[in-house]
Amino acid sequence: MASIKDVAARAGVSVATVSRVLNSHPSVSPEARARVLAAVDALGYRPNAVARSLRTDQTRTLGLVISDVLNPYFTELARSVEEEARALGYSVIIGNADERPELQDHHVRTLLDRRIDGLLVSPTDGGSPLMLDAARAGTPMVFVDRWIPGVDVPVVRADGRSAIRDLVAHLYGLGHRRLAIIAGPAATTTGSERVEAFRDALREHRLALPEAYIGHGDFQADSGRRSTEAFLALPEPPEVVFAADNLMALGALDAIRAHGLRVPHDIGLAAFDDIPWFVHTDPPITAIAQPTKELGRAAVRALVDRIEGRPPQSVTLPARLVVRSSCGEHAPTRRSNP
Repeated sequence: MASIKDVAARAGVSVATVSRVLNSHPSVSPEARARVLAAVDALGYRPNAVARSLRTDQTRTLGLVISDVLNPYFTELARSVEEEARALGYSVIIGNADERPELQDHHVRTLLDRRIDGLLVSPTDGGSPLMLDAARAGTPMVFVDRWIPGVDVPVVRADGRSAIRDLVAHLYGLGHRRLAIIAGPAATTTGSERVEAFRDALREHRLALPEAYIGHGDFQADSGRRSTEAFLALPEPPEVVFAADNLMALGALDAIRAHGLRVPHDIGLAAFDDIPWFVHTDPPITAIAQPTKELGRAAVRALVDRIEGRPPQSVTLPARLVVRSSCGEHAPTRRSNP
């Protein structure tokens, strides 16, 4: 394996010059830079990342802790983060919290021990002492999608409020009046915010949100199934179920079909977090789409700004309503359980 001294000897320059070229230092002539890069290619030289990190106190590595790798939204977010990081000269180590606070903290602790340069996190709850301590200690950190209120960390997120308002207006225009929501965990900002936005949007149309029409989910399909089972058992079931994430919507669809009911003829279904699958379900599902790729890119740029000494900025991007056929062209015949 070639060493930096071998590269310097082949290029006819000093080891210091090779180091400056490899670290993109401007004080190297174009001719010397070309000779060094040619020697690197000819010898197949690869810098020792560990030695370089000890020398520069940087590993050029970012940590990303996502809430659930099986959720297509977070899969796409991770892909976008990795692509943008690579374009900026960073690698990414990913940890899957699986919506479990203790697993989230395990990944955060492991990543910090590996001396990553910065951390991207989508918190599974609002009170991790480990993350609070890391933020107070000045660890470069950015919250993405979710955040911990009151913590001085930049947040990159989508604003779903206006899209939820558009969804409720769309449903109201179709004639639907009994609207239910399957909420995410109240301990997450997205879980609590989407319920609040839904209730506010209903209020604009003088509609109430009874407690019986609030399903308490956990962003997993099983909770969507259980909540929908409870809705369907009511004397007066809802006309539309709005699931506050895509996996809970798929669970809701399973429950509706298990009861021998059809969407949208018997009950409508809508979801937060549009995914490619929703185009191919029968019927295609109306959903609120977040700008996932843009969120991933913006989160990496904010974190790299923080690492490289530039002031990072919080970013809020709009979500949008994608209307398909799962809520019908008009309200279904209002039915009550016998």
